Amino acid sequence: QVQLVESGGGLVQAGGSLRLSCAASGRIISINAMGWYRQAPGKQRELVVDISSGGSTNYADAVKGRVTISRDNSKNTVYLQMNNLKPEDTAIYYCYARVQTWLSGSHKGYWGQGTQVTVSA
Repeated sequence: QVQLVESGGGLVQAGGSLRLSCAASGRIISINAMGWYRQAPGKQRELVVDISSGGSTNYADAVKGRVTISRDNSKNTVYLQMNNLKPEDTAIYYCYARVQTWLSGSHKGYWGQGTQVTVSA
């Protein structure tokens, strides 16, 4: 089994910054895509940004210029640096990774438990 454990959420004022982390653990052979999604109350889960194993990124228009994703492949960890946060960024942020394990024949998707980010006006 694979576990994704997020940390770094919290309450911040508009214009502030937060850094989220997500560490994958388990019987992992390799991880290709990793990323962050978010879900605000009453809304569908949406992509914030993802990053390939080679470092290619895909940012949602709503966060471009304010958010930076990075990953440390040696630690199976992905980070999300969020700056100039806005009240509309308030949501539960979920980590996602496509992981190949010793039990699976191919990469499968896994989700973290989510971390709350609240931005006050």
